Order: sequence, then C-alpha cells, then structure tokens
Amino acid sequence: MRIGVLTSGGDCPGLNAVIRSVVHRGVVDHGDEIIGFVDGWRGLLEEDYRELTLDSVSGILAQGGTILGSTRVQPSKLREGVPAAKAMCERLGLDGIIPIGGEGTLKAARMLSDAGLPIVGVPKTIDNDIACTDVTFGFDTAVSVATEALDRLKTTAESHQRVMVVELMGRHTGWIALNAGMAAGAHAIVVPERPFDIDKLTAVVGERFQRGKKFAIVVVAEGAKPEPGTMEWEQGSIDIYGHERFAGVATRLSGELERRLGKEARPVILGHVQRGGTPTAYDRILATRFGWHAVEAVHKGAFGHLTALQGTNINLVPLADAVADLKTVPAERYAEAETVI
Repeated sequence: MRIGVLTSGGDCPGLNAVIRSVVHRGVVDHGDEIIGFVDGWRGLLEEDYRELTLDSVSGILAQGGTILGSTRVQPSKLREGVPAAKAMCERLGLDGIIPIGGEGTLKAARMLSDAGLPIVGVPKTIDNDIACTDVTFGFDTAVSVATEALDRLKTTAESHQRVMVVELMGRHTGWIALNAGMAAGAHAIVVPERPFDIDKLTAVVGERFQRGKKFAIVVVAEGAKPEPGTMEWEQGSIDIYGHERFAGVATRLSGELERRLGKEARPVILGHVQRGGTPTAYDRILATRFGWHAVEAVHKGAFGHLTALQGTNINLVPLADAVADLKTVPAERYAEAETVI
C-alpha cells in the first residue's frame, strides 16, 4: 500500500513519534510506501510531499515538533480543494491518508472522509479536549512542563511575598490548568468551564495572607473569563480561523488582585513553551501506539475513523463522534481540585 501522513494545527510533543511509528509499522511489517505531506493540509492541497523511509525517521522519537511541518488552512480553502485532493489521491495512488491533529484537523478530516477520501485520523492536542479518547499525546508533557514551572515560581513568589498569576494553555477547556495546578499545589485554579467571580477569587487568595502565608500561586487557563457583570472584561477579536485572540487573562487578573489585596501580583504566561521540547515517556508510548493502530486501520479499510485510547486499549472511533463535542472539565473534577488546594 501507499500511505500519506501529515501533521496539522499547533505543534505538540509526540508528533514525530507518530510519524516514526507509521513508517516503521508500514514499511517493516507491511512493505508499504509512506509519503509525508509538507506543512499539513497545505501540502495535501498543493501536492507537496516527500518520501518517508526508515532513515527519514531515524532518531526522531524523542524530538519535539514535527519533521513534516504544520500550518493552518482556512476551512473554506479546504472545502474548495476537495476535488483537487481526490484527483491527487488517484494520481499518487494513495490507499490511505493519516492526518494527525486536534479538533480543527479532525473536522477537516471528517469533511474529506465524507467526500470519499481514505482517511484514518490520529488525535493530537495538548489541551486533552478530544471527547472520544481518554488522553491525547502531548498533554502529559504539557502538564509536566507547567508543573515544573509552577514549582519554580513558588520559591520566587515566597521570597518576594508576591501573588503569581500563571497563565497556561487551554482555549476552551482547563485540563492543563487543573492537572498542573493540582500537581503543584496551586492556591487557586481558574478554568474556562467555570467562569470566575473576582470577589470570591480575591477572598480565596486573601485568606492565605490572613493565615500568615506570604505568597500565593493562582493558575488560570488562557480561555478563562469572569462571570458576567462581576468584572470589566473585553472580548478578544476573532482570527481568520474563527479562534478568539485572547488579551491576557493573567495580566488582567494580576492587576485586579494587586489592587484589591494590596499585595504585589505578577503575571506569568508560559505560552508555547508548553508545546515544545522532548515528549515524556508516556507521550512517546501513546503516540507510537496511535501510529501503529492507524496503519492497521488503513490495511483493514476502516476509513472515516480515528485512533482513541479507551481504558488501556486503542480503539477505532468514527470521526463524527470525535468532533461532536469537546471534552470539558466536569464539575466533580473541579471539586476535587478545590478540596486539595
């Protein structure tokens, strides 16, 4: 068989592990030919690809980023490119295409699958918000990086008697903030699923100082917002891909907490450092298993599906199910965090 693979959307620790696994399983075990489309969907639409051999993927298991590159393509351009993509598949003799990506990538994958392209998806997002899989690779690495940063910030916060407001990634969901905050023993965690009341948040942080503590760590996901009417708030603009441009919740919150508490408060925005670098052992293993099963799905003709971790098994789930809803932080998980912080 001839199989194409691409990476789309934001980069993520573990992408190269999937690519490597697809090549190893396909070439070594099935005698397949693997090609990699350059820069995601752009490479597919413009027929920009390169052959992937065992030598091509040598040494990339622990490497961050993606050797194939990644770009975002507007949905309208993808829709317009469906006929060309189908013709390209026939011209190249492709038996299957394995796109690796998050919510946006999987929605595009479903659209192309519905149009008749042989698609098997692999879920990727550090946000861990794909509903059909228990965990996505990259999440463990992001939480580990964020937890280490929070541990380090505690010492400087205590030394200078400050409130540190640490902004972590999480556009629509707060999984990174919740897990890193719990792991590091943050004193307040703010997530998009639960709009915050600035009065209550101030009281939680202020209570620490009343007990004689000299510092506080507040963890906030980038997409968190206040309850309507509780704090002055401006909506960010929308980019060409339909994503809100966030104006910096940590900066706003730190200023408000400093004004209300009379304590020095500093914003810390980890940003893309959470997405870079070496993937953890867990993410390397999960990514490798996803790649292995994606190749098997192509050989079975199980198109229109994606790989998903359910329990300890990798199962195939319809792409339609994967993009139906985001996996958000449930109330009971947030309640656990409130109990221990």
